[in-house]
Amino acid sequence: MEMVLKIAREYRFGLVIGCQNWKAVLLPCVLIIVWQCITASGMVKPILLPAPAQVIDSFIAMAYSGELASHLGTSIVRVLEGFALAAILGVGLGIGLGIFPFMAELMEGVIGLFRPIPPIAWLPLSILWFGIEEGSKIFIITIGSFFPIFINVLDGIRQTDHKYVELAKVLEVPRQKFITKVIIPGALPFIISGLRVGLGYAWMCVVAAELSAGMKGIGYMLTDARALAQTDRVLVGMLTIGVVGKIMDSILKAAEKKIVSWKESFTGV
Repeated sequence: MEMVLKIAREYRFGLVIGCQNWKAVLLPCVLIIVWQCITASGMVKPILLPAPAQVIDSFIAMAYSGELASHLGTSIVRVLEGFALAAILGVGLGIGLGIFPFMAELMEGVIGLFRPIPPIAWLPLSILWFGIEEGSKIFIITIGSFFPIFINVLDGIRQTDHKYVELAKVLEVPRQKFITKVIIPGALPFIISGLRVGLGYAWMCVVAAELSAGMKGIGYMLTDARALAQTDRVLVGMLTIGVVGKIMDSILKAAEKKIVSWKESFTGV
């Protein structure tokens, strides 16, 4: 009897979770059905849009051979390295300029000049400076991820509640304590949002860098598959980037929830 009740509770728990998440999978399922209908009707040539089953077969073959894991692992390492550098620079500079307005005014012209330049436009210079190996790709990823992180952090610092600022002045709170206890905790949601946006840019930049130079990585795999008219392999690479990027974003999103809950308990909200 206890076993039956345990199974019933587990089934009910799974049913509740499934009911809560059905909206997240509804649209992808609809898109796959539409995709299958289009390919089955013959409206589009298979070389332009292969059937879902063909893409799945290619994914299994590439996963089994280790080719997909090899290219994906290379791209993930590049993304993490470039993103880590961008995060350190973006968060550090954003906090520094947010705390010292004079420095922000001093650097406003330089930042305004470089910010609109697309990361891919730096590729010729990055190849000249670092060659076609890892250095140029890390540079492109860092440049592309830096500005979204930096701008979000700077905005977060600037939007600190003025009541806290005035209160800290009245109470003569030491500057270092004010920064660590008020400024940074208040800007944490903006920092995490900037990191999430920067991570998305990191994936876009790594693919762009690998499309243009290199012999390994998801971007190179896409270029090679396109040259051989292997559309199914192109779709495998694209969907793999989407899935991995979503997983990494979900990790940051979970961290954001924990930070927000910590902030609420810390501030007593």
